Amino acid sequence: MTAPAAPPATTEPGQLTKETYRGRIHPDWCPGCGDFSVLAALQTALFELGLQPHQACVISGIGCSSNLPGYVNTYGMHTLHGRALAVATGVRLGNHELKVICAGGDGDGYGIGGNHFVHTMRRNVDLTYVVMDNQIYGLTTGQCSPTSVKGMKTKSTPYGSVENPINPIPMAIVGGATYVARAFSGKQKHMVEMFKGAIQHKGFALVDVFSPCVTYNKDNTYQWFNPRVKILEEQGHDPTDFHKAIERGYQWGEEIPIGLFWRRTDLESLEDLEPVLHTGEGPLAFRPLGISPEQAQRLIQELL
Repeated sequence: MTAPAAPPATTEPGQLTKETYRGRIHPDWCPGCGDFSVLAALQTALFELGLQPHQACVISGIGCSSNLPGYVNTYGMHTLHGRALAVATGVRLGNHELKVICAGGDGDGYGIGGNHFVHTMRRNVDLTYVVMDNQIYGLTTGQCSPTSVKGMKTKSTPYGSVENPINPIPMAIVGGATYVARAFSGKQKHMVEMFKGAIQHKGFALVDVFSPCVTYNKDNTYQWFNPRVKILEEQGHDPTDFHKAIERGYQWGEEIPIGLFWRRTDLESLEDLEPVLHTGEGPLAFRPLGISPEQAQRLIQELL
């Protein structure tokens, strides 16, 4: 796990700027990749919420988008393909004072990690899941993904995909997620607001982001999305209306909604239901282990 770096020397101790959240290494995404916008929006959201780097942890799986923890100055962990939510659940329960943010792509989250996606929603784990949905496997050079549209020609489907794609918005709404939103890399200010709402929300929050892959996806481009995306908040959508949220979530074509589809605050999160976290002893990570130092060292050595 990576730890946050010290604040830049140009600021007073504890004083936050947007530069505070800049990671130690520079992104290596393709020029024009939508993930640059996602990174900037996340850094801005953390800044505007006033979160110190040590108060947040960003966890990812494998893929282009999953490199994000290295580019943002918080605690972070780059885990296994499809397993980010499982690790994030452990981090959140181990230290429920941290704001836990998962980052990944459509293949990582809805394909390989689909099982964890379903059960993390069902448990209403209090974390934010940002999925950079480029509708293709970018890291492995352009194969069909779970959200690729039917008929899409890729390296793995040269004659066009015969499969129906996953629609993560209604899937999340009926699966138990209590904050379900969609953003678009071409509308960064709106994306910041979706991220801020998700991070502040108590419960499982999904923000599915249309993040165009400029190298391998020649169908779902910025030019394709720009005239189609419409902001729900500007249309008076009520995110507490379950049936309307489902209806708008299925909308696709000449108009594609982005924004907050669904939110509920009456469902307890997993940590609310876990008695061991409410004994007044603080996060589990800071409690005595209950074993001898020698036993602890043996366990650590075994894991290493």
